[in-house]
Amino acid sequence: MDEARQASAAPGGGIRDRFRAHVRDEVKQVALRQLAEGGPQALSVNAIARELGVSGPALYRYFTSRDELLTDLVVDAYHDFAVALEAPTRRTRRLDPAQRLRALAGGYRAWANAAPHRYRLLFAAPLPGYDAQSERLVTASKEAMTVLLDVLTDLVPDTAGAAGIAPSPLDRQLGQWASSRELTGISPALALTAMITWARLHGLVSLEIEGNYASMGLDPALLFETEIAAILRSLAA
Repeated sequence: MDEARQASAAPGGGIRDRFRAHVRDEVKQVALRQLAEGGPQALSVNAIARELGVSGPALYRYFTSRDELLTDLVVDAYHDFAVALEAPTRRTRRLDPAQRLRALAGGYRAWANAAPHRYRLLFAAPLPGYDAQSERLVTASKEAMTVLLDVLTDLVPDTAGAAGIAPSPLDRQLGQWASSRELTGISPALALTAMITWARLHGLVSLEIEGNYASMGLDPALLFETEIAAILRSLAA
């Protein structure tokens, strides 16, 4: 639910709050068009103000800076991305874990292809000077990772505390990462599998949305299906 709908649905929400939410939503819609046309570098509060027929200073009453606007767009994208991952896994909850992972992977690829400018916003290099590791963004990113971890839980054996096996440096780093995200009960094996699975999905999708497979005459759907099969084989080994 966007801010405008939230404000109108909130008990006691006044007309000023609803107007503010409506303007912020309009600003974000124009900003998304800028992103689609020119990437994050094209994001300009002054250009948005001109399109909406108001002054730049007037618009800064709704977003105090370009970075605040960019952060709102990233948080929105993280949420919608998580929904795109969670919805197909919810529909397949009664199926076996492998089918649920296939469903998640399909949602991942579909969302990235439907909104490549928003996908790049999440995973491309940040703009110079922009804090892509702010607490708000870190918190927003947790939602999608939680969906992936939930699906992988039934595919990854719990090797935590195995007798005679000392934690590796990577195990300790993965533990610190899970702790910093307040992801409880995550074994190093599960965390590592999630990281590698995400990296493999991201690599394929990133090449696809940039047109690399098309220039090679390759069908990205066939490549994607082959990679998902390889991921599942590695998990079953």
